[in-house]
Amino acid sequence: MQDFLPVTKKEMKQRGWEQVDFAYITGDAYVDHPSFGTAIISRLLESRGYKVGIIPQPDWRKKESIQVFGEPRLGFLVSAGNMDSMVNHYTVSKKHRQKDSYSPGGQMGLRPDRAVIVYSNLIRQTYKKTPIILGGIEASLRRLAHYDYWENKLRRSVLLDSGADLISYGMGEHSVVEIAEALEAGIPVKDLTYLPGTVFRTDSLESLENPCVLPSYSEMQKEPLAYARSFAVQYRNTDPFHGRILAEDYGTQGYVVQNPPSLPLTQLEMDDVYGLPYQRTWHPRYDKEGGIPAFSEIKFSLTSNRGCFGGCNFCALTFHQGRILQTRSHESLIEEAATFTRDPDFKGYIHDVGGPTANFRQPSCEKQLKKGVCPQRQCLFPKPCPNLKADHRDYVQLLRKLRVVPGVKKVFIRSGIRFDYVLADKDKTFLSELVRHHISGQLRVAPEHVSDIVLSYMGKPCHQVYEKFLLEYSRENEKTGKKQYAVPYFMSSHPGCTMREAVKLAEYIWDLGFMPEQVQDFYPTPSTLSTCMYYTGIHPLTGEKVYVPKNPHEKAIQRALMQYKNPANRELVLEGLKMTGRMDLVGYGPKCLIRPLRENHGGQQHTQGSSRNAKNSRNSKNNKNSSASAKKNTIRNIHKKNSRGGRK
Repeated sequence: MQDFLPVTKKEMKQRGWEQVDFAYITGDAYVDHPSFGTAIISRLLESRGYKVGIIPQPDWRKKESIQVFGEPRLGFLVSAGNMDSMVNHYTVSKKHRQKDSYSPGGQMGLRPDRAVIVYSNLIRQTYKKTPIILGGIEASLRRLAHYDYWENKLRRSVLLDSGADLISYGMGEHSVVEIAEALEAGIPVKDLTYLPGTVFRTDSLESLENPCVLPSYSEMQKEPLAYARSFAVQYRNTDPFHGRILAEDYGTQGYVVQNPPSLPLTQLEMDDVYGLPYQRTWHPRYDKEGGIPAFSEIKFSLTSNRGCFGGCNFCALTFHQGRILQTRSHESLIEEAATFTRDPDFKGYIHDVGGPTANFRQPSCEKQLKKGVCPQRQCLFPKPCPNLKADHRDYVQLLRKLRVVPGVKKVFIRSGIRFDYVLADKDKTFLSELVRHHISGQLRVAPEHVSDIVLSYMGKPCHQVYEKFLLEYSRENEKTGKKQYAVPYFMSSHPGCTMREAVKLAEYIWDLGFMPEQVQDFYPTPSTLSTCMYYTGIHPLTGEKVYVPKNPHEKAIQRALMQYKNPANRELVLEGLKMTGRMDLVGYGPKCLIRPLRENHGGQQHTQGSSRNAKNSRNSKNNKNSSASAKKNTIRNIHKKNSRGGRK
């Protein structure tokens, strides 16, 4: 067991330790793999000479569960895990999920709601003065006042509710080492007010250099517009080069202060982090439950980068990983791929090579590593910036090297590509090799919507860009003689999406000739631009008012329109068409979404899900050469219909 960091006092003693320096409490099961934040931070501290014990998924109802190692010498590290605990527990309709992929055997109920608050309060009940440092995505995205979808209200900084001393936000490698070194040097945790990438509480702003004071918490509670103003300032200060100190006033509770983000990791630092001595599997204590489901998804995948300059408004990456790309070297990735080939479970297939966006392999422009990202401009939205460096050569070279690693049969790209970035690159080598080598029948892409109005609120390129990509993709497939298809992801009920826009999307889905098996409703997770729009009804960067579909019934209609062929959705679809005055889409015509109800001789009402099926049925009766059954509208029909000749 000594290959894993200790999870029990017995294992600690076996290492000859009398006390740990840090006790790391996490809401996830213990998986010693660099796709898990707990593993990265604990192994990094270990490499710096610190003794770290892991307390995975403690029973938050018992104080004893966080006393496994006794009081740590330097402090407690607390994380909810790889997901926000509320997102982990609840669907967008606020129903309990049935499975927790980060728990043994997928069990639910092994972590509490709002995990970092609960764990931290539990620690503080027992250890009154021991430093508590929060980290991970839950604490990172809740570091200042934030809209909480599950309570439908503005909540204050998680730092105050948890009783912790510090938050290490974003990518925590730099800040956590600096915290450890400062505590080791004997600096009291209350004096750690100067570290980039951290958040702290203070009674006074006098010692701070030119802080930007945000609207107070009480002001934001009274006026959502104040929260929109605050969020806009936060959004423009997520860059380590020109980000300012931000301070949020909580009256008698003092101020919560956010220091500018940590600098991005260099490639050498990234290589070092991913080269630490991970066991690359779950702790053996979970064998009897069949392991950790989330691990199977990433076991044979390579993380090649962090950060994203894509700027999708519904994504929290800007607040968590930042917009500056951080990459690993080819050598580091090839070495990890070679370890796959020595695993008896490896069948020759690398499942993914990517990160938040797979085909990003360098900062979007030359200046970012010296001057940071533009606070007032996006790299790709609404159009690619003139300074954008759209270049896939490094990624192509990496993929070519990985394809010839002995024992590797195929290298897939599954983490998603930015099709607008592909189009911006005049050299089509990447698209050609993507089609030839890195997909198997289907390429998953995320246009998200068809309405340019909605797309603008999403921070996504206009629909014409997606259509242009499909043409390029089709041409490359024709060159290879392959029949491969684009599988689009769409989102319903995003801010800005009226029922009219939802109907427009349904028409487009009809034109494609398939029905999405799953539909993603917009999920207002903390600290995204779209969530701010959802809560305030205002676009925080422009100040314009935004229509927000919030009513559960309206959201159900929008979702049903995307799955109009499902008979169970017929009444909702019909209601949506009536609301928008689009009853022309009810009937037997070639563009109709649903058929009208008709009565049989028994007086009962009957209908079929799609007018297209009805048309095929009628044609089969009149054409003896027709197929016995209508051609199925599967994903393989995508774009065979020329959607450009369909809806206007």
